[in-house]
Amino acid sequence: MQTSDLKQVVEAYVEAYNRFDVDGMVAHLHDDVVFRNISNGEVNLTTTGKERFRQQAEQATQYFSQREQRVTDWEMADNQVEVSIDYTAVVAIGLPNGLKPGDTLHLQGTSIFQVEDGRIILIEDIS
Repeated sequence: MQTSDLKQVVEAYVEAYNRFDVDGMVAHLHDDVVFRNISNGEVNLTTTGKERFRQQAEQATQYFSQREQRVTDWEMADNQVEVSIDYTAVVAIGLPNGLKPGDTLHLQGTSIFQVEDGRIILIEDIS
């Protein structure tokens, strides 16, 4: 894929994420997508397949009343896109880490996307 096409696929996914649009997110995923969330060097969530990803994404929409991933840097090579992310969210429910409804969460991290056949087949969110 051309780098502009890679960027377009990732931008569309991030925009859907920011709108809480699970259908829009899933529309850009390969059937065999693997999602990993990595925090402090440990994998704390892995899903495999589009349906399992959808289930997790729908559940996650309940955690925040607002959320935004803002891409601050892009690196592209072959069929991989690595983006630096500034993440801000407002908590909607009490979370196990002690955050309460109304609290604001700020994180910086990296997301890695691999694309196959024009669809995202791997997402790694690292913070």
